[in-house]
Amino acid sequence: MRYLVALLSLLTLVNAQFGGGFFDQMFNQQGGGHEQQHQQQQNNPSDASHYRHYYEHATCDQYLCPDSLACVSFPHHCPCAWDAHQEKFELAEGQRICVSRGGFREGEAARKIELARKGLL
Repeated sequence: MRYLVALLSLLTLVNAQFGGGFFDQMFNQQGGGHEQQHQQQQNNPSDASHYRHYYEHATCDQYLCPDSLACVSFPHHCPCAWDAHQEKFELAEGQRICVSRGGFREGEAARKIELARKGLL
């Protein structure tokens, strides 16, 4: 079970890392004059200081979700950071995971999670 949670958490992080404009920037599909504007903007730092800044300055008197920085009553109430593209599943002991919806039929992610819980996947 721990390995499943770790694997699915890693997949969520990979999705977050490579989502957005990564491929647009990689393949330079942003248009001619836009490149000059990118050169003038400063990139986020390559360490976690940017994230820590927002985490440390968040106001929450209950539970602060580490990935979405939402303030909720219980950890399993945390929303997925990319809720438009992810499905949330609650696991035992108040834990939850977020799984990408991409390419799955309706209910397919839930079926695979259940198979993994049973050790069949």
